[in-house]
Amino acid sequence: MSYKILILSLTLVFISSCKDKTELTTKVDEVQEIPNINSQKLNGTWELVSFYNYNNNVVVDSFSTSSNSRQLKMYTDTKVMWCKYKPADSSEWFGYGTYNYKDNTLTEVLDFGSTVMDEVIAEKKEFIYEVKSDNNRFEQIELDEEGNRIYSENYERVE
Repeated sequence: MSYKILILSLTLVFISSCKDKTELTTKVDEVQEIPNINSQKLNGTWELVSFYNYNNNVVVDSFSTSSNSRQLKMYTDTKVMWCKYKPADSSEWFGYGTYNYKDNTLTEVLDFGSTVMDEVIAEKKEFIYEVKSDNNRFEQIELDEEGNRIYSENYERVE
């Protein structure tokens, strides 16, 4: 079962990494680390703008999101909802649930989602991430079983 979740997660990362030729890719030596200002609040609307891949907990690759899709996350005091718009893909992508953000750790527990996400939620409801944040940006970092960074989704505040 865990293997299916890993494959689905990797598939999502690869799908999200598709980009058109007009996009700019950030060079690894140009990656801006976010100083961690732990405000413990993610309230607002955030848009996915880039990804980082890690090796030995160091960013080794970074790329911008595709201009052909958008992903937004919205947080209230206790609820989270995210959605992804990708016109070339007939699949719907969204999830809804609760979250807790404390000590640079984000825990999202999804209650339901799109058909594709409901399959993931049936296997795994809780998603735990390391977070680096300031008032207008945050990095949601996926960790492996040993606590090593794998990749991050990087968001900028919309509202």
